[in-house]
Amino acid sequence: MLTTIYSFSSLYIATLLMLVGIGLYNTFMGLRLTALSVSEIWIGALIAVYYLGLVCGARLGHKLIIRVGHIRAFVACAALSTSMILAQMVVDSMPVWLVFRLVSGIVMVTELMVIESWLNEQTENHQRGRVFSVYMVVSGLGTVMGQLVLTVYGSLSQEPLILVAACLVLCLVPIALTARTHPPTPLPAPLDLRFFVQRVPLSLTVLFVAGNLSGAFYGLAPVFAAKYGLTTSQSAVFVAAGATAGLLSQWPIGWLSDRINRAGLIRFNACLLVLLPAILWGWIVLPFWALVLLSCILGVLQFTLYPLGAAFANDHVASERRVSLSAILLMTYGVGACLGPMVAGILMSLAGPNMYYVFVSGCALILVWQVRPARVTGAHQVDEAPVHFVPMPDNLQSSPASVALDPRVDAEGDSAVEMVSPEPDVVQVPESAIEAETVVEGDTASADAVDEVSSGAGADRGHTVG
Repeated sequence: MLTTIYSFSSLYIATLLMLVGIGLYNTFMGLRLTALSVSEIWIGALIAVYYLGLVCGARLGHKLIIRVGHIRAFVACAALSTSMILAQMVVDSMPVWLVFRLVSGIVMVTELMVIESWLNEQTENHQRGRVFSVYMVVSGLGTVMGQLVLTVYGSLSQEPLILVAACLVLCLVPIALTARTHPPTPLPAPLDLRFFVQRVPLSLTVLFVAGNLSGAFYGLAPVFAAKYGLTTSQSAVFVAAGATAGLLSQWPIGWLSDRINRAGLIRFNACLLVLLPAILWGWIVLPFWALVLLSCILGVLQFTLYPLGAAFANDHVASERRVSLSAILLMTYGVGACLGPMVAGILMSLAGPNMYYVFVSGCALILVWQVRPARVTGAHQVDEAPVHFVPMPDNLQSSPASVALDPRVDAEGDSAVEMVSPEPDVVQVPESAIEAETVVEGDTASADAVDEVSSGAGADRGHTVG
């Protein structure tokens, strides 16, 4: 593990700095705009358009990387993302801020594609599980650290935005100084939406609802906390506790999901997500410690929906389609993350901050209604099901380039994976320059790796709803 971390240290450090900035920004802006009496509709819209940029910017980012190379694309996008943050300090117009956040989402997904392309290309198949898991931990840690940074600020001045900008520009340093070569870039996977809607409809429902919950959480949970009467520091701890619990719970939940019925586990989580948020509908006032505890419990239930839904989908799709499947799942999750903050923001604006948790219960009720073990016939389950559970980033802390890092995917055998190099005029670093950073060949195989399925072993299999 230490060898893996050292080998990709520059990429991991850049990821950490980026997500510290993102985590700090999302929580800070929710609290600051609430203090300025800005409508929850606008706050939700700012989060929604950022996720819209993440979803829609993948193709633009891919073309940019192919045209100018990884480092140049990363430098340009880091400069733009920093400028968008600083511009908010001098422009006081919410409609213009929406444009800033859209651009931020587009350039952020490009930066993530740069990092993940590097990780993917320079990782041996037997190391994918280890590299992916460290990347996930770094992503979650950065988000949590960003929120906790707010605890050192006594007021909601614009000082935290300066730190956000500093993090977004400092992530340039490890990328600019890396000795690694430009890797080939994976082409976007073909999106056979109709096939997957017919094959894994329940999984797509889970991912869509999970996106709604995650997008609303990072944008509007701080707003709820502020209007509940928590201080800035307490609000940051409240949000960070949920995110941390969601991150740490993925391993035990994954162990459990590999041994019991996944549809039943998802439905059980959803039932709890319907009932527990009712405590915060406004009936009673809880002390701070109880709020943090409840945030942790809800974080476990909420942030494990994405990896559970992805594992459930992989149980019913053959290995040669899993890159395309991951792209569809990420897109579905992203669409949900765009809609969730808008819907929750409108509800909170019309009926008060407690409507945030009414929204959570409503989303979970959809899963209770739709995801029932009796609806899963198992007629199209792949031979190796249940496919080994893989912890995954929970709030679009990744790009479509990350799907090939999933150890459930055999990138060499997947027909959807095709690598393309930057244009010939892009300067390349000699191969000899990366010898010192090459991953040690003798590393043992990752525990997350799964056996490859033969090319015909499930091509005609699917997920049938009875």
